[in-house]
Parts: sequence; structure tokens; C-alpha cells
Amino acid sequence: MRVGLIGVGWGELVHAPAFRAVDGYDLVALCSRNASRVSAAGERLGITDTSTDWRDFVERDDLDLIVVASPVELHHDMTIAALRAGKHVLCEKPLAISAEQAAAMVRAADESGKATAACFELRWSADRLPVWDLVRGGYLGQPYFSRLVQSAAYWHPSHKPQSAWMYDLSQGGGYLNGLVVHDIDFVCTMLGEPVAVSAEVRTTIPRRAMADGTVVDVTADDTAVLILRLDSGVVAELSASVVGAHTAGWRLEAFGSDGTIVASGGRGPGAQLQVAQAADDGLAPFDGEPREPLSRPDLPNRGSSAMVRAMALMLEDWLPAFSGQPSVAPSFRDGWRAASVIEAARASAAGAGWVDIPSRPS
Repeated sequence: MRVGLIGVGWGELVHAPAFRAVDGYDLVALCSRNASRVSAAGERLGITDTSTDWRDFVERDDLDLIVVASPVELHHDMTIAALRAGKHVLCEKPLAISAEQAAAMVRAADESGKATAACFELRWSADRLPVWDLVRGGYLGQPYFSRLVQSAAYWHPSHKPQSAWMYDLSQGGGYLNGLVVHDIDFVCTMLGEPVAVSAEVRTTIPRRAMADGTVVDVTADDTAVLILRLDSGVVAELSASVVGAHTAGWRLEAFGSDGTIVASGGRGPGAQLQVAQAADDGLAPFDGEPREPLSRPDLPNRGSSAMVRAMALMLEDWLPAFSGQPSVAPSFRDGWRAASVIEAARASAAGAGWVDIPSRPS
């Protein structure tokens, strides 16, 4: 599978080493609108085939799979162009700027007959995959309730500023798109399809001083609390805030008729997973062996290694799709689902109260 990668930020950091860690993929070409960046990335990766024209790039006959790791506002156009050119497509999250755009991407994927997937690789992270496996295996019995809380310091005044687009909602910025999108996918994949949401979404710090001394108006969110009704009868609470100094990581609680799962992870202290069946004396550490990529790659020793590992596992599980077989890889419909929840959450916070979530793309 000859792979062409659009985007050399996260693409170089995570996608490139993940594709190289999995047999069946061959990363051969890079594309970015910034000529110097794509050239430098190609030199670091040992790839001489680079481009700055994504429209020509997706049309190339010598590429089988296009990876869209570009800025969010470009996902829709690049993905649909690649599908129309007969390419398989992997698209970063969030799938699109809006649920409407995401729905159009779902339709284009269905019409193309090509393999498509959205980058919800956190399902395969070392601290979340065991939870997913337990729930899929029926550990909870009839699920009752789930709570997932995220904390970080990214937008606290003591933290260095992020890229300017992260503060701009129109460019796909904010942490509903940055963090909660993964949590929506994770919880709904395990516990049921979303039916309705009630939410509060806030921009706590309205202006941000950038490294060059300029000040930007912040239109994207730094804090959100969502209550989801799922079609399984489960109530799921999701919250995230990135304005907490000295905070990092996440914590999950999931309750059911037969058992309880309590997990934590992310940056900071090591991941922990405690479980118990209803008849047990109490919670105890879960001691399952972590899954590793089949190729046992020598992953880079840096902060992104955990994400590379998770992405590699997702890519392994996506492979059956290329021969028309079922795959557990996240679909464009999963990306649309998360986008629909986020859009409904914003409407709820604006005063709409409980907002129904459509069951399928329109």
C-alpha cells in the first residue's frame, strides 16, 4: 500500500513512524503547502518525493492511500478529492469543521467503495485499550453510567502559547475538537450511540498573548461539560478543561450490573486500571499484558511514542478493510458522530437545552 502523507506537523511526528512500524504500508511521498517544511521533513524521513500541490498529489496514479493530516478546514476538500481520485483515505480528527461537512465525507466514502478511517487512535492507547477490551468482553454486564474527566494546563496563563489556529473556532481550534472529540468516540464506541446532549461550553480566557507579542481574540473553547444520553440507556458525563495549572491526564469511571472499571492515564503519573466484579471484595489492579504492534518496532524515545504505538495498532486493525473485510478501525461515520455531538453541545450551551443528535448523516 503506497502511502502519500499530506501534512508534516503531526504527520511527521506520529503518522510517519506509525506507518513505518506496520507491514503492509509503504510511506513514499510527502505533501505540504510550505516548501521549506516539506523539504526538511523529507530529509529527516529519508523521503525525496515531496510536493506542495495537494490537488495534484491526490490524483497521482502511484499512490494507493492518502493520509490527510492537514489543518482541519482542509480535511473536507482534500478527502473528497482523494476519494474521487480512487484513493483510500485516512483522515485526522476532527473529521471536519462541521457535521454537515463530515456527512458529505461519509457520503463520498460510501460512494467510492474505498477503505476510509478517522484517526481516533486513542482507542488503542496503552491506558485505554484494556478498558475497551473489557467492555467489549461484557465485563460491565448491563452498562449503567460512565464519567470521563480531562484536565490540562495548555491554556493557563503560565503555559506557553500554542499555535494561533488553536484559539480560532473557525479553523477547528479549541478542545472540544482537540480532546473531547476522542472521549466522545471512546465512550460511544463502548457504550452506545448518542441520542441527546446537554452541555456548557466556555471560553474562560478571551484573549491570548502570543510569543511574538501580538494578542489574539480567543473564539474557541477551553472548557466543556457534556451530559450524553445513549441509546443503550447509559448516561455518560464528559468534561474537559485546559486552564488548570499543574494538571494533566484523564480519569474514567464506568459502572454496570456486573462490574466496575476505574481508569486513569494521559500525561503525568503512570496509567492505572482497577476493576472489580459486583461480587468481589473491592477494586483491584488489572494486570493484563499490553498489546504491542506485531512488528515490535523500535519506537522513537520521545513524548509522542505512545501515540505512535497507538496509531500503529490502529493501522494493523485497519488492514482487513483493504480486502473488503470487516475492521474495527474508526470510520468516517464515527467521525461524523463526534462532530454531531460537538455541534449539538455548542447549541445546547448557547441556550437550546437538551439537543437531539441525529442517528445517521443526512
